Amino acid sequence: MIGIIGAMEEEVVSLKEEMDVREIVEKAGMMFCKGTLCGKEVVVVRSGVGKVNAGICAQILVDLFQVDLLINTGIAGSLDARIDIGDMVISTDALQHDMDASVFGDPIGQIPRLDTFSFPADEALVRKAIRANEKANPDIHTFTGRIASGDQFISSKEVKDRIVENFHPLCVEMEGAAIAQAAYLNKVSYVIIRAISDKADNSACMDYPTFEKKAIAHSVRLMKELLLMI
Repeated sequence: MIGIIGAMEEEVVSLKEEMDVREIVEKAGMMFCKGTLCGKEVVVVRSGVGKVNAGICAQILVDLFQVDLLINTGIAGSLDARIDIGDMVISTDALQHDMDASVFGDPIGQIPRLDTFSFPADEALVRKAIRANEKANPDIHTFTGRIASGDQFISSKEVKDRIVENFHPLCVEMEGAAIAQAAYLNKVSYVIIRAISDKADNSACMDYPTFEKKAIAHSVRLMKELLLMI
């Protein structure tokens, strides 16, 4: 069973419309749509924005639906000058940029007493997602690398520069690392797929509404192609 999580309804509504939905389960204020999509058994759900929502959602998918694969689809802000609005980033690993227990000697980003600094994505899934995007969206570029998550919409160049200096991620968003952590702790595979909607700087508030729909359309096309490969 594959769990597909989007933070916002806009990120999953097209997938749900194309599903053969057999069951809808409400849990923790979230509607889990179970059925088939592109010939695969899936549960598609809107988690809500932020790491807590995303982590709760991922754990429900593991506990209630016994998913063995989590895919987080959505949009993000670019942290790399090479990555333009509309391009796609696929995670190699993920971490929380707003975790700071450095007063105890941990590096910024390290969750205290956890045996990993970042959460590695499933390498085979990453390769399949790359191929899926190249096939589904040949007009955009595909990048793979670290994704940073935090409970902030990044629209300040100063904050952006600090995240880049500390962690060297390709993009920043608000849910992926929580899903990655849940996957790691439950020993299930995951990958984060992010279409770039803004540059995570002082232009972000202007760019985000303009390019959100285009970025989501790229993500949906990639998702459907990826499911055919899994």
